[in-house]
Amino acid sequence: MEIRFDQMNVLVTGGAGGIGLATARLLRDSGAKVWVLDQQQISEQGLNSVVLDLVDQTGFANTLAAIGPIDVAILNAGICRPASIHQTSHANWQATIDINLTAVFFHLQAISSVMKQRRSGAIVITASTNSFDGEADLIAYNASKAGLLGIVHTAANELGPYGIRINAVCPGLIETSLTAAAFADETQIKPYLAALPLGRGGQAVEVAQAILFLASGAASYVTGSTLFVDGGQMAAKFGTWSQLDANFEDGKWKLN
Repeated sequence: MEIRFDQMNVLVTGGAGGIGLATARLLRDSGAKVWVLDQQQISEQGLNSVVLDLVDQTGFANTLAAIGPIDVAILNAGICRPASIHQTSHANWQATIDINLTAVFFHLQAISSVMKQRRSGAIVITASTNSFDGEADLIAYNASKAGLLGIVHTAANELGPYGIRINAVCPGLIETSLTAAAFADETQIKPYLAALPLGRGGQAVEVAQAILFLASGAASYVTGSTLFVDGGQMAAKFGTWSQLDANFEDGKWKLN
């Protein structure tokens, strides 16, 4: 099944790298007119780059007015600043909540108000497996990602009558520039991946493929849902590979 977005106006926040950029590229290759909103400029054929402080509500509203009605919105922008509970400063907490949660709410509010008039639209939010678990030293990040699911559930309820669908992807450990150091440290990554049934980290394009499905007509009866893209992490309470005859090679676990 080929998923297409021909003639659709699509917005991707946090699209200058990682999952956002992989998603923007797939959308472009699927026929969409793609607008990448990020604090960083990108220069890539077929992608329209807008440099924007995503916390700035007025700036976002002006940008939205300039690019016209949005058919599909991928709300992906987020930050992660590790710190223990007692080392998490007010500034750290506030910055994380501002971009990961509050900005997403205001983006959703602005985008869906136009979608309501057109009686159609699809929105996908990038949440996390951390929306469900309490990984240490990430209290602000975990709280922000858990809050996104409250947004998804409420918005699905309120916006469904207007033909607007909203869903979330929940990535696990994905190999991007932000996680490169962890992947390069075998003493750190080996035990982590041993807890994943697939025995490896994910690639940004694998999350992007899930996002495109949820945003497309192929998911026309899917709203208010979360889709794990985590190699089975959330399904494996006690891990997988420690009980098997296996070796860790080339950054992944393999059966002997």
